[in-house]
Order: sequence, then structure tokens, then C-alpha cells
Amino acid sequence: MRFTLQRKITILLISVACLGLTTAVLIKQLIVNDFKSFADGRLIDRVYQVQAVLERHYRNQGHWQPEQVRDDLTWVALSGFDAEVYGKDNRLIASTMQLTSNSLGGLQSLGNQAHLPRPATDAEWQDFPLFSAGEQIGRLALRFPSFPNELLFIHAANRFLVIAIIVVGGLTIVISLLAARKLTRPLSALTIAVDALADGRPAPLTIAKGHQDEIALLGRRFNEMAERILLQEELRKQVVSNAAHELRTPLMILRGELEGMLDGVLPTTPEALQSLHDETVRLARLLDGVDELTRAQQASQSLKRQPLALYQTIRQVIDRFERVLQEQHITVSLHGESGLILEADPDRLTQIMTNLISNAIKAMPHGGSLDIILSSTHNTCLIEVLDSGTGIPTELLPALFERFTKGFSGGLGLGLAITKELVQAHGGSITAGNRENGGSWFALTLPRHHVR
Repeated sequence: MRFTLQRKITILLISVACLGLTTAVLIKQLIVNDFKSFADGRLIDRVYQVQAVLERHYRNQGHWQPEQVRDDLTWVALSGFDAEVYGKDNRLIASTMQLTSNSLGGLQSLGNQAHLPRPATDAEWQDFPLFSAGEQIGRLALRFPSFPNELLFIHAANRFLVIAIIVVGGLTIVISLLAARKLTRPLSALTIAVDALADGRPAPLTIAKGHQDEIALLGRRFNEMAERILLQEELRKQVVSNAAHELRTPLMILRGELEGMLDGVLPTTPEALQSLHDETVRLARLLDGVDELTRAQQASQSLKRQPLALYQTIRQVIDRFERVLQEQHITVSLHGESGLILEADPDRLTQIMTNLISNAIKAMPHGGSLDIILSSTHNTCLIEVLDSGTGIPTELLPALFERFTKGFSGGLGLGLAITKELVQAHGGSITAGNRENGGSWFALTLPRHHVR
């Protein structure tokens, strides 16, 4: 039999209950033993009283007087004892049996009215020596009574314990089964969901509303993980599909021209070879772009963060485009908070700003203006890039940062996807849109401090 988690939890709970019941049995036994010791102590105290009375009367009289001894044994008989007093010569002086048989003083009727406890007929006699002046003057033989109240107490305790064991034991088994089932049901559902996810089938784990325990938290984290895995799988399929589509065109061109040259249809001229070279360059650029996107996705684990003066870093990037800006008659203005310090990877931040400025320049082939505004809050830095170019086609806005989304420039469609990956690697976000008076805007939000 396989010991599942449900069975283990059930056995554990039942074991704890059994331990508790065993403890109850031990406590009950200790209480009963203490009660018996208390009762026996009271009996011994009575025996000592009887001895003391008999020894005192013997000292006062100097010998045994049967009448006096019988009077002393009267209240002993009332206590439920069978008692006999013997002298030095082991001769019987008096006995409670004689009192009962002779009905002295109405003792028998008194005893019946008081429902006195009586010794069992098979109870053993116990001898207690009697002394006077250091000399044994006889012995007292007693047969102890059996008190019904004490027996009732012990029987009631035993009966209560048996009922408690049956009731508590039964409830423990039922509660253990229900609790184990409730605890393991989410884990069983999680196992099914994991198996489904391993087979490539989406299987979100259902978590009951209101549950805030560790298993519910595990379920929510699993759902988040499953969503990310499925999203990454969709993105992977999309990248492969888009890459195959982008590679197909240059490969078909290369194949057609090469087959034409081999068949003698197309001349092998420097112009034809240049066309083939251009297509190979395009293929190389596409592969480099995909490789760069892969590195950008892994950038969060390889960033070399350090404090950067944001204003000076962006100014250096702008200076790289100085010649192109002059040729296309584009004016650039960088303003805002000049003292911002950002903890970031200088190479990756430069790459982000290079991509955005390059796209803005391509959107303004006949001149325009480019504004870069820096601002901050307590925890974040905001970089806004505003241009007066052609703007972003409305149909491209929802998928602007997705792979192979091409705009007006006719590039590979990987630049903004790479930019987004690099921004997210820094713990930030990027959004974009069109300006009302023409052109587009990009907004980058980056944390000022590295969140570990």
C-alpha cells in the first residue's frame, strides 16, 4: 500500500489523538490510585483510633474487661469493620460478631437503617498488636469493609473513560479523514495541473476564494508561473514564425538569382553579385538582431549597475548623432533635472537611448524637433522623448514593442522589443503614443535605486 500524503496526515492526527487518550488513561489511573490511597489512609486512621482507645482502657483498668471492650467495639461495628480483640494468651475477649448476633443495644437494626458498609465474607483478617508500657497486651483483628461509594466512583470513572475513548476516538478518525482530505485536495489539483503543464496543456489551478494559507499562495504562484510559461511559449512560437518569415524572403531571392545564374538566365555581373551580397547582409542583420534580442532578455542577470549622472549620459548619446542631426536639420533640446543620479548599466542605458533617438531621427527625414525631458519622484526617474515626426501608425500602437513589428523605417522590427527588454531588466517600464500636434512620445520610468 502506497503511503500518500493524505494517509500520512490521517495517521499523524490519529496518533496524536491516541497519545492524548493514553495520557487521559494514565491521569485517570493516577487519580484512582490517589483516591484509593486516601481511602486506605482514612481506614488506617480509624484503626489507630481503635488501638488507642483499647490500649487506654487497658492501662486504666490494668486488665481486659470484656464489657468495656464490647462497648468500645460498638462504634467500630458502626464504622463497618469486623473486629476481634484477643488477649496475651490469644484468648478472644470480644468481637463485633458477638454484638451483632446478640443484638446488643439494637446495633443490627441501627446498622440496617444506616446502610453501613460490610466487609466481604471472603475478606482476610489483619492483625494489629496492642501495647501498654512497652509490652504487648494482645492483638486486634480487623476485617476491612468495602465502601460502595468508593466502588461507584471508580466504576463511574472507568465508564466515563471508556465513553470518552469511543466518542473522542470516533470523532478523531472522522475529523482526521476530513482534515487530511481538505489539506491534500489542493495538492492533488496542483499535481494534475503540473502534469497538464508538462504536456503543454494550459491547466490553471483553481484556488478557493478567501483562502490565504501557504497552499493557496503556492497555487497562486503556480498560476502566475503557468501564465508566464505559456506566454513565453507563445512568444517563442511567434519569434520562430516571424524569423522564418523574415528569412524566407532573402533566401528566396538568393536562391532565385543563384539558380538563374547557374542556368545562364541571369548574367554574373558585378551588379548581380552586389544584389546577392546585399541579401546576405540583410540575413546577417536579421540574425544579429535576434541574437541581440536574446541577450536583452537575459540582461537582468548580467547588468553591471553603477551610479550614473543621467543628464550627462544622455548628452553623450546625443553628441553621437550630431552630424546626422545637422544634415536633417533637427534641433534637440535636453532639459529637466540635471542632477539626477541613476543606478543602471551604462552600456545598456546608452543602447536604450540610442534606439529611441535613432527612431526619432528616422521619423523626421525633413527636419523637426526632438525634446528630451528629465524628471523624478522619490523612487523613480522619468525620461520623456518627444519628436515632431510622422508619428506611429494607430494600428501598430498595441503591438509596438512586440518582436518584428515594423514601422515606417522598414527595419527588422526588433529595436523597440530590445529596448523594452532592457528597460524591464532595470526594473522599469516604457510606454508610447502619438502627440496631439503631430509626432510621437516615449516615456521611460526607471527606479532610482536597484531593487534586489
